[in-house]
Amino acid sequence: MSSSSSKSNEGSIPPLLIEKHVSFIQALASKKDTFEYWATEHLRMSGIYWGMGALYILSSIDKLDKKEIIPWILKCEHSEGGFGGNIGHDPHLLYTLSALQILAEFDSLDLMQHKEATIKFLSSLQQPDGSFVGDKWKEVDTRFSYCAIYSLRLLNALHTIDSDKAVEHIQKCRNFDGAFGTIPGAESHAGMTFCCVAALAILGRLYPTIDPDLLGWWLAERQKPHGGLCGRPEKSADVCYSWWVLSSLSIINRLHWIDNDKLKDWILQKQWYQRRVLFFFFFFFFFF
Repeated sequence: MSSSSSKSNEGSIPPLLIEKHVSFIQALASKKDTFEYWATEHLRMSGIYWGMGALYILSSIDKLDKKEIIPWILKCEHSEGGFGGNIGHDPHLLYTLSALQILAEFDSLDLMQHKEATIKFLSSLQQPDGSFVGDKWKEVDTRFSYCAIYSLRLLNALHTIDSDKAVEHIQKCRNFDGAFGTIPGAESHAGMTFCCVAALAILGRLYPTIDPDLLGWWLAERQKPHGGLCGRPEKSADVCYSWWVLSSLSIINRLHWIDNDKLKDWILQKQWYQRRVLFFFFFFFFFF
């Protein structure tokens, strides 16, 4: 692997520092004496999922201890259904999906102790208008539509929800520009657009619900002159949108509508200057 010192000139493009990224992700679990570790306690389940995804793409999934992670996940499972973000935390759609994704990746969904209760928990979160709430506090968001639909697909239980109503609600969240917001009338956002597009794809209802050319145009417009992607008009680029925008473009077969080389170089530069490490970085290299 090339040394970082060989790429010290400003503007140069560093290589993908695989070993450093792997070490960074591994070290996150050991920093239990830091404020950041405890301030993000409620996010632990999703943090493990994203770290796991990054390690998988970097061919380093063996760096995670399956025998340690799976028992921890099962301790976050609730008898009334669903998973919390950490042990002792209330069940929520976001963390239920992350838990199911991790178990699926480890081929361990059969170890769930309350599968039927979780299916019931997930389906109970659908509202009369087809939307989904995240938990008992009733917040509605298109993220939750995606989480519920994907979770139920992993559990082979999509038949337990009203798919037609779910699609109808997602359609109401589509704006004139072809993209989607959190609720009907909300501003288009790349993250929510991915959630809606992916949910429709899982349900097999992508077309004619969306206009791929109009949506592809909106997504391609998220690329800045330097190559990075932003989440909505007039906003700065962020590496996380390399995931949300590219995923949506991939689903509608429009990846070729952006400058892939510019985006790759921009991501590598963010690695170099900011040392940010998450699954978002590696999605691009997985595709290209």
